[in-house]
Amino acid sequence: MPSIGEVIHHGAFNGVTGSCHELFLSANDSVLIDCGLFQGEEAAGSGSSGSFESSGSAGAPEIGFSLANVRALIVTHCHIDHVGRIPYLLIAGFRGPIYCTRATAMLLPLVIEDALRLGLTRDKALIASVLELLQSLLVPVEYDAWTDLTKLIGADSGAGAAGAVGKNGPASLRLRLRQAGHILGSAYAEFDWPERSKALAATNTTDNTPADAAKADSYRIVFSGDIGCRNTPLLPDPTPLERADVLYLESTYGDRLHESRADREERLRGVIEHCVADGGAVLIPAFSIGRTQELLYEIEDIIATHGSFWPKITVILDSPMATAFTKLYQQLNDHWDAEALARNLAGRNPLDFSRLHVVESHADHEHIVNFLRTSGEPCIVIAASGMCAGGRMVNYLQALLPDPRTDVVFVGYQAEGTPGRDIQRYGPEGGYVELEGERITIRAGVHTLGGYSAHADQAELLDFVLQASHIGRVRLIHGAPSAQRALTHALRQHHITTP
Repeated sequence: MPSIGEVIHHGAFNGVTGSCHELFLSANDSVLIDCGLFQGEEAAGSGSSGSFESSGSAGAPEIGFSLANVRALIVTHCHIDHVGRIPYLLIAGFRGPIYCTRATAMLLPLVIEDALRLGLTRDKALIASVLELLQSLLVPVEYDAWTDLTKLIGADSGAGAAGAVGKNGPASLRLRLRQAGHILGSAYAEFDWPERSKALAATNTTDNTPADAAKADSYRIVFSGDIGCRNTPLLPDPTPLERADVLYLESTYGDRLHESRADREERLRGVIEHCVADGGAVLIPAFSIGRTQELLYEIEDIIATHGSFWPKITVILDSPMATAFTKLYQQLNDHWDAEALARNLAGRNPLDFSRLHVVESHADHEHIVNFLRTSGEPCIVIAASGMCAGGRMVNYLQALLPDPRTDVVFVGYQAEGTPGRDIQRYGPEGGYVELEGERITIRAGVHTLGGYSAHADQAELLDFVLQASHIGRVRLIHGAPSAQRALTHALRQHHITTP
């Protein structure tokens, strides 16, 4: 029988995708931290496929584990590898509260709608009903405010939302979401038992309870979600970790150090100026949420502070999803960092500037692709998908990769087996890439810029741990085995206990 504080992992334990962790609040009550989709090779055999047309059909997607004890879901942020299985939860009958930050509550329905439409069903009525149900379950909470979860203990599955309490309000079990700095609305989750010392120590026989936990006034388990990098445009830095008796820490880049972020805008400017000198289009594949908004922010600053061709160049945003997310980012400008807010107060909108052209329709998209194919007009095109595996970027690549005036600038990781990785690998030697079954010769220039990762690197993950006043044990999740081994070695050099 599970004990208080015990965790069962349903994804992203020895891998990077499908984040889902079940934390037991009692022997019969638990909460999920994230419910993400498995991707790539990790999707094989995960149950993350099937049709959503009929939840009773043999081919319907399944959640893959029992929900008998699950009382609530806590969402750290709305990337698909952390939320993509939420529709499966709803299929399985989950009707409990879904706690997340206010920004995530606004972004999440858009992510789920896109996931449903692309991966599960195109039935508009069905999608609408799922989104309506999702909206009814969302419980937005403010950063740094404690939320009482005591009502979840002993409740039936699908119990109503527990109420929020003040930052110092008493609770037998409480939750706090803190700034993670990964994408807008991202958080790490703290579970705190203020009155746990005797009861928890007596009932928990697993190694989840550090020997010195009884010395503290409360017992605290922390799930990092995805920790972002410092100095990310638009986003505040991650809030320092206070303490944790058990910390479940992501380790995506636990084995590497990122390139400098301090001068990445200058590197971006240099590459684009070189590309524009070629006289053609600059294509930047980018993910719709996070990366696109960072690029717009930095390009707006370059246009505002540099002369030459910059004030005249057209920046084309051609991605319906990215456009929708960018509008929400603007609505949520109270979540921006101080630098972004200062620009806004000075009359500059870093996400909606005069040289930005947003493509609204597919007909306009086709017109622009054909115009650039024949004219070679210098411009910057930002479009999804970030790994060139779909979306409108594919049409630009098919039309413009054979043109030596074109340049492709990669600002994100290109996974093995994706068209983006093939362009990176074979483009410099004049090779080819297959796009939608068509072999496309690469005569365009190919460039890769580092420093754009949304995940903390090894040094930043170590800082996150070491700045805490107390750390009992660290358990590494959300990382490849090699990354976990490297980060485990680094933590142990600082005398941090890992299993």
